[in-house]
Order: sequence, then C-alpha cells, then structure tokens
Amino acid sequence: MDVRQLAYFLAIVDNGGFNRAARHLHLAQPSLSQAIGGLERHLGVLLFHRIGRRAVLTDAGRALIEPARQVLRDIDTAQATIASLKGLGSGVVDVVSMPSPSLEPLSTIIDRFSQRHPQVSVRVRAEPTPGPVMDAVRTGVAELGLLGAPHPVEAAGIRTHVLEAQRFVLILRPDPPITAKDHATAADLAGVSLIVGQQGTGQRQVVDEIVAQGVDVHIAVEAEHREAILPLVLKGVGAAVMTEAWAPLARTAGLRVLPLEPPSLLHICLVHRCARLTPAAEAFLDVAKTGSHPH
Repeated sequence: MDVRQLAYFLAIVDNGGFNRAARHLHLAQPSLSQAIGGLERHLGVLLFHRIGRRAVLTDAGRALIEPARQVLRDIDTAQATIASLKGLGSGVVDVVSMPSPSLEPLSTIIDRFSQRHPQVSVRVRAEPTPGPVMDAVRTGVAELGLLGAPHPVEAAGIRTHVLEAQRFVLILRPDPPITAKDHATAADLAGVSLIVGQQGTGQRQVVDEIVAQGVDVHIAVEAEHREAILPLVLKGVGAAVMTEAWAPLARTAGLRVLPLEPPSLLHICLVHRCARLTPAAEAFLDVAKTGSHPH
C-alpha cells in the first residue's frame, strides 16, 4: 500500500468526488482514478461506487477513512518530531472549534502561542456542536478540538483538558424594562422573544431548561450561524442567551449583558486522541493549559 494512495483517497472523501479532488491535488483525473484503482486491487475491495460522475463510499470505503487519517497523522508526527530536534521553527497545528470557544479562549491561546512560536501556523476549522468536534479529532481531521459542554466530556480514546468554565448571560438591547436589573432570572424571560442556537448547543440547552420550567418564552429565530445572533439582537428581533465569551463584542455594540441567575456554566474543554501528538500540537496544548482557569 502506498501512502500517496491513502492521501488521494482522503482527498476524494474530503472534496466530495474525483473531479474536485483532482483539482485540489493539481492532478489529472485519470492519474487519480488509476491510483485509487491500484489501492482497491491491493485491498481486494471497492472503496467507491461509481454512479455516473458521482463517487459514493462503499462500506469498505467508510471503514478506511479513520485508519487512513491515522496513518497520515502518524507520518506527520514522525516527520515533525525529527524536524523539532532543530527547534520548533515550522509546522502546522490543526484545531477544530465550536463558535463560542473560538472567541475565547481560542483567540487568546493562539495569540500566546504565536508569540512563542511565530513560525508555526494554526489552522482552525469550525464545527457547531461537541459531537462533530469529537468526531473530527477521533478520525484525525484535526489533532486538537475545542468545545463547550454543560459537563466535561469523556470518551474512549480521547483525553480531555478542562480549560475554563464560562457563565451564560442574557444579551439584549438597552431599551426593554428588564435592563433596570443587574441580572436576569428565568422568570424575567417570560414573554421575551429569543434568538437561539441549534439543538445540541449549550446555549440551546439553557433555553430549553428555562422553557421546561414553564416559562413562556417565544423562539423568534433558531440560527445555526452563531455570528448572526448579535446582529439580530441589535436589530431588535429578540434577546439571546449566550456565553460570556460574547459579552465584550456585545458591550462594544451597545448591547446590555446580564448574568443569568442562578448561574449556568459551559465547560470549555480541549480534547485530543490518546495517540502521540506532533511537537507543534504539544506546544499548543502546553500554552492552552498554562493559561487555563478551570472552575
């Protein structure tokens, strides 16, 4: 088996087909098809069903994704470890993060990391909820994952480092009567229109728990794009329950931020596989843990 064939296989998976993968790899499609055909003959199974111009993963193809990513990760780790003997002067750290932790603490971690290791690049990809973050780490799409959950996450083969706990706050325009208070309770949200995140997010769970208490709130908007929530609040569409990571941006925009009482917390966790990390990822983890303040 050729490592190059595994890289080509994952390129087809990640780019959604042979045509896009060939363009991504700057490779002629016949050459790509030939390489995958050789891999299939070596393994003795089909990895893709060719349906017209579409390539659909077979069961064997789906089963190969995680091992293939791990092989390529192990090779990257070996190369990076040897290169690090000369000092951490290059490399890439792949991080997958949920939106709220990407504001804080990720921006601060990257700032400190970049000051210590200016030659190392950080690649950040986004996932909306803890499950996809864990999947990306488990399958080797990213070495490190940053997520927020009501409780510290645990999973087989995954190491979890709790960095901090962020409090949930209510963000709203300064004109409604509730802004006369310095905090907000569940009862204060009766009759309030809310902009919420999708199911599976910590902020949505907080709102669902308030609704379960019998508080009559109106869900005005359910937004998968977390970055759309503050503009909607500014336009007067509704208020929003978010983590305190969003508070500085909200205050800068002229919005009011009220802590929720009793407090609800989101635990910010950095996760990675139990396998050995590249030196760059180890250095990133050290920076993250040095500045963490778990509650």
